[in-house]
Amino acid sequence: MLFTAVNDNKVGIKYGESRFTVMYRGIPLGRGTVPGFYQAAHSVKQVETTVAVDRVNLLQADAADLIRDAALNDRVELRVLGDVGAKIRILGFTSPGVQVSVDCTIVISPRKQSLTDKRCGFDGFSV
Repeated sequence: MLFTAVNDNKVGIKYGESRFTVMYRGIPLGRGTVPGFYQAAHSVKQVETTVAVDRVNLLQADAADLIRDAALNDRVELRVLGDVGAKIRILGFTSPGVQVSVDCTIVISPRKQSLTDKRCGFDGFSV
């Protein structure tokens, strides 16, 4: 899975390791980890990670829905949930950490192997 991190701020951001879950219709399909990284001010960074699918707990009806969405509709909607820890870096100083919960709904086209829609929200901002 490839993430694009955009930093439009005037300060750099130091991200800690982040973990996320990929879900289909409320059922966890896999988990991934994004290693920590630094992102400079006014930059865009591509971050790649592998999603590990261990024991998928799909009922036969859910599996049929997933196959139908992929094969017939060429549209699979997934939800990506995770927590991201970050610190602001300015003039050589690093701020205390903040924790943000990320909740994204993404729609992929299996035939085109591309993202067709995304909606992301942030919640649970804490220091």
